[in-house]
Amino acid sequence: MSEGALRVLGAALALAGLAISLYLTITWYDDSIPVCVGGGGGCEKVQTSDYADWAGVPVALVGAIGYALILISLALPGDTGRFSGVLFGLVGVGFSVYLTYLELFVIDAICQWCVASAVVMTALAAVLLARFLKAPDQ
Repeated sequence: MSEGALRVLGAALALAGLAISLYLTITWYDDSIPVCVGGGGGCEKVQTSDYADWAGVPVALVGAIGYALILISLALPGDTGRFSGVLFGLVGVGFSVYLTYLELFVIDAICQWCVASAVVMTALAAVLLARFLKAPDQ
């Protein structure tokens, strides 16, 4: 796959992740409950847990900032864009793993939106890694 195609695919994934994060950020600030399929209260329990914010900043906003930084890196050509993209992507995956751990073993609830974001971030990191490893002249 060409670098251009990887950048387009990465941008599509980053926009999807940004949309998810912004939705969760808005519901956090609105004190509303994210809409989840199948009920069960997992999204509500996660969104209202002690781990949903850091010093008053919603974790979802941190995710939105991460996705925005990845979008910026995809707009940058050359080594700077490739390196910053893969760095942000790998940090994003690490953050997603940490949050998933909290959902499973501390909060004891699963938020479908959070899982969707983790899947998007993992796919995005794979695309960013492929872009990073791709030789510039290919």
